[in-house]
Amino acid sequence: MPAPTIVFDLDGTLIDTAPDLIDTLNVVFAREGLPPVPYDTARNLIGGGARAMIVRGIEAEGRSVPPAEVERMFADFIAYYADHIADRSRPFPGLLDALDELAARGCRLAVCTNKLERLSLLLLEALSLAGRFEAICGQDTFGIQKPDPEILRRTIAAAGGNPRHAVMIGDSLTDIRTARAAGVPVIAVDFGYSDKPVSEYAPDRIISHFEQLPASIAAVSIA
Repeated sequence: MPAPTIVFDLDGTLIDTAPDLIDTLNVVFAREGLPPVPYDTARNLIGGGARAMIVRGIEAEGRSVPPAEVERMFADFIAYYADHIADRSRPFPGLLDALDELAARGCRLAVCTNKLERLSLLLLEALSLAGRFEAICGQDTFGIQKPDPEILRRTIAAAGGNPRHAVMIGDSLTDIRTARAAGVPVIAVDFGYSDKPVSEYAPDRIISHFEQLPASIAAVSIA
């Protein structure tokens, strides 16, 4: 059996981006005269992209704004975030060793995220990780977002892989739904940004540290 293609979500799976995303959200809200969103609340808003984070942050305050205002705030968010993308964002513990082991086993590695592709590349380059991945695909790469399974299929293809020999790694219901719809086994991390325990979404495996990832991939690949 060929070594599988391993496709990772980005925010909350590979990288702990919450500090910079939440800082950016609250900078934008301050400019709009909106109160800051508490860290623990905002952490669970991450996962659907910056636009959704803004909308959910406003809704968390019991407010709403017209779509045109959301788009203006989104543009402001992206501009600020691009300049502060790796101020405090860091890989989760054990990630580098796990990537080294998977590469040594012949696995192709890829990223499939609802983050914009440009920002995904910028972040991974800032953390000296971009070169580890055969493909880095965002919401605008194909004009498709998770949970549409086509973004996962196209990411696997872009990495030179085959969906029949692939595994998805994510932290949310969105990732699990995407993988399920694509017919790809899915491993969930329990240290990400899910607003409920990922065990409730029944992934094939759950890991609490990246040191557990190679064995979990082997288990679901065999299954």
